[in-house]
Amino acid sequence: MNEHLSALTNEDLLTCIVGRQAAQSVCIAYPNLTLIAQASPGALLALNGMGGSRTKAVHAALELAARLSREALGEYPLLDTPDRAADLLREEARTSVTENFKVLLLNTRRRLIKICEIATGTLDTILVHPREVFRPALEHNAAALILTHNHPSGDSTPSESDIKVTRDLIRAGQLMKIEVLDHVIVGRATTERPKDYCSLRELGYFYS
Repeated sequence: MNEHLSALTNEDLLTCIVGRQAAQSVCIAYPNLTLIAQASPGALLALNGMGGSRTKAVHAALELAARLSREALGEYPLLDTPDRAADLLREEARTSVTENFKVLLLNTRRRLIKICEIATGTLDTILVHPREVFRPALEHNAAALILTHNHPSGDSTPSESDIKVTRDLIRAGQLMKIEVLDHVIVGRATTERPKDYCSLRELGYFYS
């Protein structure tokens, strides 16, 4: 059964959920799953053949997929590499149309304690203050943290602002004895950029 489903197109699979007419409308308006996931309930509701129950069914299916991804990682995943951090963030980041800055709080063994959302910005701008970043780390007795945010444009290349904020937060962490392990920016993979994320540590910004 699973092999049969894997051979179906996105439209075919959506047809199983909302019917052929609605599935065609959705796939014409939003050619890939990322765009469908980013569409607001109101935008889906306005499409031909869609209604309240079908719109809810689509979002329910997407939420189940996201939960499956998180479940596969476990309740307290080991986050000792940037790709593991990206795995944790990818599903939610791909549906966001604004930048969201989060910190991953870790214990001494580099296992996740908690994900804390620090700030939400616009399409390409976000403001972060060290006080807001380290407050939850102190509250949860975190030994280290990973800075993370998404680039809705899909290009995960760090901006000058990203680099400056990272260096400021590294220095703040040193003062409070909380290690900033990395800053992972999640975007989308392309032919030119096979990774859908970048690590500022891997790029050398964590070294003086």
